Amino acid sequence: MDVPPQDVITRDNVSMKVSAVIYFRVMNPTKAIVQVENFLFATSQLAQTTLRSVCGQAEMDKLLSEREKINTELQEILDKHTDPWGIKVTTVEVKHIDLPQDMQRAMAKQAEAERERRAKIINSEGEFQAATKLVEAAAIIEVHPIALQLRYLQTLREIAVENNSTTIFPLPIEMFSAFLNMSHSAAAPRPNPATTREAISHASLRSESNEAPVPTATQVHSTLKPSTNPTAPKPNIGPADQEG
Repeated sequence: MDVPPQDVITRDNVSMKVSAVIYFRVMNPTKAIVQVENFLFATSQLAQTTLRSVCGQAEMDKLLSEREKINTELQEILDKHTDPWGIKVTTVEVKHIDLPQDMQRAMAKQAEAERERRAKIINSEGEFQAATKLVEAAAIIEVHPIALQLRYLQTLREIAVENNSTTIFPLPIEMFSAFLNMSHSAAAPRPNPATTREAISHASLRSESNEAPVPTATQVHSTLKPSTNPTAPKPNIGPADQEG
């Protein structure tokens, strides 16, 4: 027996249409005629109300993912209520769940976001593993420099296999040693210009303090000029000095 689609509002307030199918047998024809006026109509009505009640108590996610549990609960309820009529309900299956269009679009966006999240996680894990392997490879090449030469030759071989118009000029790896030395010298620590200037200024100040002061022209002139102090003793000049 087909149960027509029923308008159901789930526990999380999502409206949908749910249809089902029922399989039953008449075990006692006398009860099916005497106990109920029309057992087919009565069973159909009971199935519709039970379907709305059970689906309304479940959330949308549970209704979509746990159909087996919903089917078992429906079968037990219907079998219990139809047993006095001589009817045995064997199976109840939820046939179709019709979601609204906006809910379908929201679920599609959610699924797309989940797939993007998984793709980003997988990509980041791959980048992390690749970086770890590159660090290990760099450590091996640092210990064994010949490995860089082998990698160089392997790269040339891979490029030469492809059908392209690229012209390859193989160069010995020793030519790059000069560039490597330049990079090492550039990476060496350089003196701080400010510290150097400070050291030079301190050294010049110390040298100036150790040297004797050079007299200026004014000081020399004042030394050679005769004294004009009236209290100073005059030199004794004799007659011979005056004639001369």
